[in-house]
Amino acid sequence: MEEEELQQIQANVSLAIDQLGPLSDVEFGLNPESVEWVEGFIERQRARPGFDPERIDGLVGVLGSFLGACIAAATGGRWRKSDDDTWGVLLPDGSTAFPFTKVRKQFRGGVEDGESIAGFYRVAVGFIATGKLREACGGGAGPDAT
Repeated sequence: MEEEELQQIQANVSLAIDQLGPLSDVEFGLNPESVEWVEGFIERQRARPGFDPERIDGLVGVLGSFLGACIAAATGGRWRKSDDDTWGVLLPDGSTAFPFTKVRKQFRGGVEDGESIAGFYRVAVGFIATGKLREACGGGAGPDAT
């Protein structure tokens, strides 16, 4: 079952690149510029008339897969299913980033409520995965990012 779910995540990543790449104005792929563009895409979707944040499961699946793949590519992380059956990206420091949760939060609250997938990406890649956040907090167990 997990193998099928991982295949679906990869299919979602391919779908995001194939469908969103031609719409973007960046070299679209598993990179920070694409994450920034997707953040704007989410905000544009939120601004559409009739947008319903409760009817976004498909978009959350595709964009969460893409965000997780970007984080994994930048950190050397890998997909892992948590004890509560939630998929996340296991980072080199042992913590887990949960991209689907973050995408859903941005769809619901938007960047005006501090829900930025680009900020999430930067923190996961630049601070959590490298251990810099742990060092700044005085050591201890790695946080789980959401």
